[in-house]
Amino acid sequence: MRINILKSLEHGNIAEMIYMKDSGEISKRKVKVLSVDDSTFKAYCFLRNTKRTFKIDNVLACVPVLRRERDVI
Repeated sequence: MRINILKSLEHGNIAEMIYMKDSGEISKRKVKVLSVDDSTFKAYCFLRNTKRTFKIDNVLACVPVLRRERDVI
């Protein structure tokens, strides 16, 4: 997942991710990655409307949100 998170940061894309809290609760979120550290990353979370810190190991899936059809090609 780290590569997808870094690509999202590099391209400035909004990403959609499936995230699992340490408690086991799973959520689907749209985020804008702001910075990446060794084991965590900071992102603006559109679900909570605030900046959050996420553990990279807890990201189950991460894909870019396409803004336009031409982004597919």
